[in-house]
Amino acid sequence: MAGQADNRAPYARIAAHYTDLIRSGQLQPGVLLPSIKNLSEEWGVSTATAEKALRKLRNEGLVRGIHGIGTEVLDHPAPMSSGSQRQDRGRRTGSSWGSGERSDSHQAAVVPAPPDVAQALGIEAHSDVIRRCRVYRDRHGIVAHSTSWIPARYGKLIPQLAKGERLIGGTSLQLIAEATGLPISHRIDSASARLLTAEDARLLELDTENLPAEPVVVMTAKFIDSEGTVVEYGVDLGGPGRTWRTESEVSQ
Repeated sequence: MAGQADNRAPYARIAAHYTDLIRSGQLQPGVLLPSIKNLSEEWGVSTATAEKALRKLRNEGLVRGIHGIGTEVLDHPAPMSSGSQRQDRGRRTGSSWGSGERSDSHQAAVVPAPPDVAQALGIEAHSDVIRRCRVYRDRHGIVAHSTSWIPARYGKLIPQLAKGERLIGGTSLQLIAEATGLPISHRIDSASARLLTAEDARLLELDTENLPAEPVVVMTAKFIDSEGTVVEYGVDLGGPGRTWRTESEVSQ
């Protein structure tokens, strides 16, 4: 509202100013932002505060630092994909990666199911489940942190599900369908947004002491086989500044 005091920290105000300029298109990709020294003089802040503002913009994938040159505006980060979109892509191409993406930090373990996960999978709370995590990245940084929750019984059929490596021979859903002979018949998607928590920041490799005051997209997907059993529950946490987009044909 007009006239309302801005109580944000100085570095956050500086970062918000340039975020608005970048996302509105007033600052185009390839443009260099003012130097740390010039920012500190223009805004009347210390060089440490100016550097912190630029670091926030880098963490959000809006700019990148080029050694000896300065801080360059990047083109807008690509939207994240839902678990269902990654499933469709994997079925078509054999890979869940989007254009320019790679995944790393693959981890897997058998753990007790948190209550929300148990409810989604239709199993008892604290029952054993396989938790598979990975991070999707593109040249801007983290696109999303993705977690797949799979009932532990499928690990007996497919031991590699519980190993912290990229799967060989297909996605987890493809491997489960092949092992059980039961195809995935339908899925249930949800999309929401929330402010970053400290745990979210840890997963997205952000500074946990200075959380970006903006929402992040959270996508969930339940995959159900032809007998009505939920075989996987996926949760994708988008990186700051990432959006979600879908396209469909419109009947004439």
